[in-house]
Amino acid sequence: MNKNIKLAVAGAVLAMSATAANAGIIIPAGEWTLDVNGNVNAFAIMGSAKDNNVITGGGLAQTKDTTGEKSNNSINTGLLPAWLGFTGTTRQNDTDVSFTISMQPNASDNAGAGDAKTPLFRQSYLTFGDKSWGSIKLGKDIGIFASNAILNDMTLLGVGAQGISTSGHSTTLGGIGTGYIYAAWKGQVAYTTPNFNGFQATVGLTNPNQGLSGVGTTTTAVSSLNQDRFGLEGQANYSFAQDNFSGKIWVGGASYKVKPLSTLEYTASVGDIGMNLNAGGAGLTAYYYKGDGVGTTIMHTNSVSVTGSKRDSDGGYIQATYVLPTKTKAGLAYGISKLDLASGETAVSSTVKENERITAGLYHPLTKHLNLVAEYNKIETVSQTNLKNTSDSVSLGGILFF
Repeated sequence: MNKNIKLAVAGAVLAMSATAANAGIIIPAGEWTLDVNGNVNAFAIMGSAKDNNVITGGGLAQTKDTTGEKSNNSINTGLLPAWLGFTGTTRQNDTDVSFTISMQPNASDNAGAGDAKTPLFRQSYLTFGDKSWGSIKLGKDIGIFASNAILNDMTLLGVGAQGISTSGHSTTLGGIGTGYIYAAWKGQVAYTTPNFNGFQATVGLTNPNQGLSGVGTTTTAVSSLNQDRFGLEGQANYSFAQDNFSGKIWVGGASYKVKPLSTLEYTASVGDIGMNLNAGGAGLTAYYYKGDGVGTTIMHTNSVSVTGSKRDSDGGYIQATYVLPTKTKAGLAYGISKLDLASGETAVSSTVKENERITAGLYHPLTKHLNLVAEYNKIETVSQTNLKNTSDSVSLGGILFF
């Protein structure tokens, strides 16, 4: 199974399922071993919006539509996109060599012909290395910073926040923007150290042009971030296991030099810390991040004021899970992402102050590969002038790994 799917399964699926996930379809091919792997998932999502305040600058709670209708329903892929991955591995000249290419078709197209949503292509990279000195990755893969936050989020098997659109997303948001900043999928050159008795670190240069178009100011639309150096990202992890107790502790950070306008240039930086502990059938995950000029939800979005002053942001989530005698994993999570005003900035009603999420979920392993999922999510958005939007949703569906 390719590295990121294996991380997702190990960090989230196995944390929520009482059964172990197998590797994908293994095909020997001469000196190579080919692993075909992935998942298929879909959910019926029934949402309801309580309010209709205009909070366009980062608000995630859904609002009533233009006719005043509060209900919205969709058949949608969840937080983890449907996935088809191909990984080849071999060992040559005392070096482990691999490649991974994947695509992510989804169940969320609502166009008349049903085929407007083209597949995403989130991975295309090679690695080489040895357990004695580490490994190097070249290509596009999940970002280093905040990757553990999303891979340990229980909504990776489900839906989490839907976002402000009623339907048709490529994926839902999970806890993105309500507990952590999206790690995204980035071109990168990264080095990972050997495993030193549970300690391992990764540092890398990343494609500098990350995030949505522009920095998300309230009056300025910017078509490019025009960054003149690579992004810097890193993460250090310590994993341990003894008897029926296991866990992982991590710290990470990222730095980007951003120039969205000829008159505006700044350095965006962010750091995080998290832990995941498991004892018997109980699990606990806690995470916190704090940033300067990185914005909220997606890196560089709503990150500065209209005068170019950086906004601070922070947030995190706490999540508790327990495996019931039926092998069903029950989980409860609370997450929040906050965005502060810049120095001297005047509050406006359209800019978000915080997005908050409560999730209750049941994740049942019907078979070794298939999990049935039921989730309830409540999202609350508050603007900088304390306007509030609240929405909730119930989702029912399943996710199958192969």
